[in-house]
Amino acid sequence: MNQLERIEGEVDRVKFKNDDGSFCVIYVKTEEDLVCAVGALGNVEEGEMVILTGEYQQNDIYGKQLRVKMFERSLPTTEAAILRYLSSGALESVKPLIAKRLVTEFGDKTLEVIENEPNKLLEIKGMDQKRVDAIREDFKKTFAARTLMVYMSKNEVPTKYTVRAWKKLGDYAEEEIKKDPYIMCSDGIDLPFKKADEIAENEDIPRDSEQRVRAGIRFALRQVAREYGHTCIAMEALKQDVLQLLEIEGELFDKVKMVSLREQDIYEIKINDESFVMLNTYYKAEEYISRRLEVMKSIAYDNKIDYSSIIDLEQQQTGIEYAELQRKAINLALSEGFLVLTGGPGTGKTTTLNAIISLYEQQGLDVMIAAPTGRAAKRISDLTGCEAKTIHRMLEVMPSDGDEMVFVHDEDDLLECDVMVVDEMSMVDSVLFEALLRALSVTCKLVLVGDSDQLPPVGPGNVLQDIIDSGVMSVVRLTEVFRQAQQSDIVMNAHRIVAGKMIDIKKRDNDFVYMFRQTPEDIYDTLVELCSERLPNKYGFSPIKDIQVLSPTKQGRIGTPELNKLLQSSLNKAKANKKELKTVYNIYREGDKVMQTRNNYEISWTKTEPNGKEELGKGVFNGDIGIVRSVNTTLKTVSIDFEGRIAEYHGEMLDDLELAYAVTVHKSQGSEYDAVILTLYEGMDNLYYRNLLYTAVTRAKKLLVILGTAKRVAFMIMNNGKNRRFTALGTMLRQSAYQSELESAENDE
Repeated sequence: MNQLERIEGEVDRVKFKNDDGSFCVIYVKTEEDLVCAVGALGNVEEGEMVILTGEYQQNDIYGKQLRVKMFERSLPTTEAAILRYLSSGALESVKPLIAKRLVTEFGDKTLEVIENEPNKLLEIKGMDQKRVDAIREDFKKTFAARTLMVYMSKNEVPTKYTVRAWKKLGDYAEEEIKKDPYIMCSDGIDLPFKKADEIAENEDIPRDSEQRVRAGIRFALRQVAREYGHTCIAMEALKQDVLQLLEIEGELFDKVKMVSLREQDIYEIKINDESFVMLNTYYKAEEYISRRLEVMKSIAYDNKIDYSSIIDLEQQQTGIEYAELQRKAINLALSEGFLVLTGGPGTGKTTTLNAIISLYEQQGLDVMIAAPTGRAAKRISDLTGCEAKTIHRMLEVMPSDGDEMVFVHDEDDLLECDVMVVDEMSMVDSVLFEALLRALSVTCKLVLVGDSDQLPPVGPGNVLQDIIDSGVMSVVRLTEVFRQAQQSDIVMNAHRIVAGKMIDIKKRDNDFVYMFRQTPEDIYDTLVELCSERLPNKYGFSPIKDIQVLSPTKQGRIGTPELNKLLQSSLNKAKANKKELKTVYNIYREGDKVMQTRNNYEISWTKTEPNGKEELGKGVFNGDIGIVRSVNTTLKTVSIDFEGRIAEYHGEMLDDLELAYAVTVHKSQGSEYDAVILTLYEGMDNLYYRNLLYTAVTRAKKLLVILGTAKRVAFMIMNNGKNRRFTALGTMLRQSAYQSELESAENDE
């Protein structure tokens, strides 16, 4: 991984500074060089001594620049320099006369006294406690980054966590961390809990303190959300996790749990008479979703209208005869304004959706289409002929601290649409769906489209399945596989798999191919041959653009890391004229296929439109796949093309990338590929279940190849014990519906 650079010197020139200091361009004179630095440098002035921590980048116009992540003011050390500094007004509360008195009294120790022994200032004529406090606060704010770096260094905290803490907590980061070291474990900083424990021990915070136990509870809940997608877990399960993490007694957990509930760190909810617990983020998200959907359902659309005649006219215009369930879905979308449309491949979801969109537009309604990923947005745009955007792009991500999602569009700045269509809804997690609903007017119609038999979202929650299972919203499940789709073994086998029926793996004359391979070595050999020769030669598939290798896991010999090394070495060999960059985890080479593994709302990108206009944006998201276009080995930067959006990666940003010749089935959600090669191997039975196989199969558009054993395929089809995802949304939806019925009954009386 790239190391952060640290330089010290005098500000020679301030070339540019915007009004709030959030972007500055300065030149710093060091002992060796004149360095151009850019970043959020606040009220930096020429002549100041500064310490800058950041990473070097190459700018096409300005050349080599230090992109600053942390800005520190360096303390002047001589009496003359200190007097000049304080007299300049650098500390707003110190006037020139006071500056002279301070330096006369304390000499070259003046700034040390202000920093460490401020009450000594009371010895100076004209000083009172109020002014001393003001000077101390000014100093602390001005030199906060410097003192934070020193403090973190003493605690042996890596610089990357210090930078994250500074960005998230600001000028008072050190003070906040000293009071509560466990704040470093929060989203966006992500310090390991054991390291926070070490800082707490240094600050003499007892291991049985309330704040440590509360932090442990939050940490345990975040872990199950990240690792398993649960938005809630049973209270007893949480207790066992926390007791193991903190090594405390159960009585202490029970005591602190009540404090956390009272302070609303966590929420308790009854599901089937069992007590479950949630982080406030997920409680508020799912509670808001349940309330908003109930409001949308209750708005007075005249759902007694029969739109059959209008649907008949649409049939005549399109030449498509809609099946009974398709007509039902179209009618519900028009009459109720809310619909979940689900079904497997080949059942006519897109045909039905096109009719719904057409009829909405004929009514003069403004329709917007959203999808969770760029690939999914492009796919639904191609199928409907209407522009589609990712949810993040539609809501417009704003820069924010850490992993927190902040959008331009919310309750105060609604999206201007009458209808919102969300495709690939099975991928949308609770927090993202909450954000989308907040940006819609209460009268906006909502159509959610997705395959509920696919895997749940990568993020916490299971919104589509919860809405369907709740039984309180309008749902149409299309089940008829249309004649054209019946020609595809991919489609027909997908339906057999989801129904728990065995498939004919001996048939090899269509688009579904099984190849018996019993050992990892056999899989490796065939995989390389298929990707590099057989499929490109027979079908014209590009090994990079058209073929996607899938694995159920990241672990073991057919885990994605091992497969990626194999495929990189065969599909994108190292060459003298091909630049590459080594990191701790990977080698990134020009031409490599890569994937972003976590949401990063701060990565800047540029996109050149066909008309030559350049679009600027921010945000690259979990699951986005791109191609490495260039590598700068001097500055250690990698330029990546995410389907037209060009982003530059450097330093710790590279930790969020991985090679993507092979990806897990989970990461492939929302995408379709011309050819999919699925690798299966023995072991890890908990990862081999039916809807994972179904999801993998339905990623393929033209060809699916399974490398493995018939025994493993059969095991997956029979294993319907998929990992259960614990959420509260279904319960909340039923409760909201019940409450609404009670209120309606009371009003009728």
